[in-house]
Amino acid sequence: MEEFEQSAFLLHSRPYRENQILLEFLTSHQGKISAISYLGHSLKSNKKALLQPFSPLKIVLKGKGNLKYLQRVEPARKSYQLSGNYLYSGFYLNELQVRLLGEHIPYDELYCQYQESIKQLSKQRPIEFILRHFENRLLEELGMTIDYSPLFSENNSHYYYLPEKGFVPAITKLVQTGYNSMHLKAIAQEDLSSKEVMQTYKGLMRQIINHLLDGKPLNSRKLFTKNS
Repeated sequence: MEEFEQSAFLLHSRPYRENQILLEFLTSHQGKISAISYLGHSLKSNKKALLQPFSPLKIVLKGKGNLKYLQRVEPARKSYQLSGNYLYSGFYLNELQVRLLGEHIPYDELYCQYQESIKQLSKQRPIEFILRHFENRLLEELGMTIDYSPLFSENNSHYYYLPEKGFVPAITKLVQTGYNSMHLKAIAQEDLSSKEVMQTYKGLMRQIINHLLDGKPLNSRKLFTKNS
């Protein structure tokens, strides 16, 4: 594999073997990539300090297999500082990508959206807007564009969203909650000024993401509950 420098963010890390850690990066050119890094014993080594979430990095990877080796890492710019629910939101975005993205698939637009999302979180902009925009971009990258067109060709007050069919009129009572059609139309038209519309949008995205996760919980969501 030809070695080259690329921009990256660290999504997740965990101990691997003695004096090694397993890293998962979102990169600007190769999408999500797993790599091993050796942590030196020298006090002069600042690699561990650099390998932190929400820090724009420049990395060089080597290796022919799927699991690469981190040859070099350096800061691309100052780390984004997140705290409180903004920090938990950043962890949520990271966990979504770790759980749902395939490896070695370029996600150029998603990378840009992620960087912008982290930037906005560091400025403490409205969290719900940031998360919904990122979730929508993530679904598009996964080939799951939501088709809102049935809402404008039919006249029903509520709809269910079925992953295999899309929106269907909420005529037959199902276990899941129906979504207000006016709220859904507002989402389709990117009119997110209403709190009620944002609640519907959140519920819709959560349903779709839970389906993609096969119902397995996200650890980052527990942070919001624990600290609310």
